[in-house]
Order: sequence, then C-alpha cells, then structure tokens
Amino acid sequence: MNLPPLVQSFVLHFGEMGSRWGINRTVGQIYALLFVSPAPVCAEEIAESLGISRSNVSMSLRELQAWNLVILKHKPDDRRDFFTTPDDVWQILRTLAEERKKREVDPTLSVLREILMQRPASDAERHAQQRMSEMHTLIEQLTHWYEDVKQLETERLATLLSLGAKVTKLLEAKDRVVSLGRSRRPYSANKS
Repeated sequence: MNLPPLVQSFVLHFGEMGSRWGINRTVGQIYALLFVSPAPVCAEEIAESLGISRSNVSMSLRELQAWNLVILKHKPDDRRDFFTTPDDVWQILRTLAEERKKREVDPTLSVLREILMQRPASDAERHAQQRMSEMHTLIEQLTHWYEDVKQLETERLATLLSLGAKVTKLLEAKDRVVSLGRSRRPYSANKS
C-alpha cells in the first residue's frame, strides 16, 4: 500500500472488519480510504494507493454505489469519475441501516409472513409457527422503532444514544410511579 502509516492502519482494519460484516475485504478498504481522503479520489488513485487491480476497484466501487455509501463527483476538465463518502457520519449510519434493513430484515419479514399464513399440518409445525410468530412480532416491533428513530434529527438521535443506562432508570422510575398510583386507587375508592 502506498499510504501514510496512520491511514494504512485504518484501511487495513476496515478491510478486516468488512469481511466480518459480510462485505469483501477490498470493498471495506476502499470505503475506509475514501472516508479519510480529504478530496474525492478516482479509481486509478485508489488502485495505486491500495495496490489492487483497476478491475477490482471498479467492482468494489459498484458495490459501494449499490449500497448508496459513496458519492460520485466530477471535476472540471477531467473526464474521470471521482468518489467520496458523505461528510456526515450520521448520514452514513442512516444509509447503512436502511440498506441493511432492505437487504436483510425486509426479506426475512416477507418469508415469515408467508409461512405464518400457511396452515400447520402437525404439532411440530404448530410449535414452529408459534416460535416464528414470536420472531415476526419482535422484528416488526424493531422495524417500527427503527422507522420512528430514523425520523429523528441528528441532534436528538445523538442525545438518545448518549442516554444509555439512563433510559433504564427512567423506565424503572415510571414503573414505580405507575405502581404507586395503582396501590393508591383502592384506598381512595374505599374512602368515598
């Protein structure tokens, strides 16, 4: 690789992580390079920087474009295509979440819906269908939650994420208040 050591470390790590996330190592490396580059980069520069073939760069860039994770740019008097990533890391997160939902969650929900509409032919199928129904309900709830969360402004989303364990404490306090309200109702009903 023809990169400064700090950039090379990040690019190599992102490539390794990419393979764990289910994407090609080279795709991960290219994305990392584009993310840290101060200006849009053309395919030839990517190939030279990473020491990979031009065809591998082209295929990887097409995959990143299919995921809506790179932005195509043009420079005056230059016919080459240049690539970059969105500047806003929150936009990258939103795009990645939406694309993964389309590719992984939505098809799973469709299959579960189809299976749950079938009439079970045995106790084993009834049991399996019940378990799949539980999974379907959970995924639907997560999908609805995701739809609500993705509408949040970036600042509100950052605040929500920073709350962490405070949300649990808030829910516990709410439960205590509701429980206290329930325990007082019979008493006030008896007083009347």
